[in-house]
Amino acid sequence: MKNEGVPIVKEGLPFLLIALVAALAFWLGGLWPIGLFFLALSAFIAFFFRNPERLAPVGAHLVCSPADGKVIFVGPAKENEFIKEEMQKVSIFMSLWNVHVNRVPIDATVKNIKHHRGRFMAAFEDRASEENERNCMLLETGKGVKIVLVQVAGLVARRIVCYPSIGSFLLKGQRFGLIRFGSRCDIYFPKDAHILVKLGEHVLGGETLLAELKG
Repeated sequence: MKNEGVPIVKEGLPFLLIALVAALAFWLGGLWPIGLFFLALSAFIAFFFRNPERLAPVGAHLVCSPADGKVIFVGPAKENEFIKEEMQKVSIFMSLWNVHVNRVPIDATVKNIKHHRGRFMAAFEDRASEENERNCMLLETGKGVKIVLVQVAGLVARRIVCYPSIGSFLLKGQRFGLIRFGSRCDIYFPKDAHILVKLGEHVLGGETLLAELKG
């Protein structure tokens, strides 16, 4: 999988390079206040695209968070893409200040992927799950348990990046993509899964436990 062992994800490097070149150009041109602005912008870009190492929890039945952020929804919800029935849903909102690298929540095989174009309303709104641009993945564990993982674009986010393809086997904690500049992740669990997080809780992608699967 991409972006392993690098401090900044490769998708952020073009933005960082442009900001640094602009900072240098304005500084050399004597416009140092503008140069300072672009230097500060470079620092923010490096911060936003940071790529920390994480230690995934051990246990084939334990599901970790796919993203950093705040839990904004926990409860039953209809999954309309693959399973097409009521499941348990956890939604995580990523602000501009969170790490935006997304991580695999559990060892699983990618059974299906669908990308939908859509709106770019604020990602914390409930309607964003169904109306915003989004990328949906159906994952199946070795025991046949299915979960659905959805990357949802937000008000500022304009690009969803997803590395795996259908048939890929993914390991818990691996980086599987990112969403640029503010967004959310929705994850759907079977009804009998034991949810381990609460509304308003802050979670870390690849580390914080979200749920325990049965079977």
